[in-house]
Amino acid sequence: MKKILTVIAIVGLLSFSGSANAQTKIGYISVDNVVGLLPEVAKIDSLLERYQVDSLNPEYASLVQRYQFDDSLYRDSVKTPKAVRDEIAKKLPGYIYQIQNWQQIVNQALEAKQNELLAPLYRKVYDAIKLVAKEKGYTHVFNKEALLVAPDGDDMLTAVATKLKISVPKNPPAGK
Repeated sequence: MKKILTVIAIVGLLSFSGSANAQTKIGYISVDNVVGLLPEVAKIDSLLERYQVDSLNPEYASLVQRYQFDDSLYRDSVKTPKAVRDEIAKKLPGYIYQIQNWQQIVNQALEAKQNELLAPLYRKVYDAIKLVAKEKGYTHVFNKEALLVAPDGDDMLTAVATKLKISVPKNPPAGK
């Protein structure tokens, strides 16, 4: 048993010392800034506006209309049978909750749609970062916003922008 532990310890030390000799090159980049420079972002903004106008606003109007209709049936105790009123009574709190929290529901829906639309752009940027890192020999690439204190490294913004064929303004946008 002691021989096995000794062998494992020696193998571990040898593998650690081999990796300690490897050259480390560190880079950093603001992924959000690069995505913000892509021309496709303007199109996504207009798509989100259309999504709110064409999908979310009519959904709200339909919700309010369903609530008003069911509420009027519920209140009309003379014409509405008790079984129907009981069924409507179960639905009304759900309608009220949705109407009262509509802004939060809209924000969540817009965020989900934005994430869906931005996902291909982020994938494109990540692929470009990987290519630049490989070409320039970076062993580690950090997202600039995630680091409070960072070792000296190279800002990869210009190289990645060049790979994506986009121009970088003299004062790049601040991270989101």
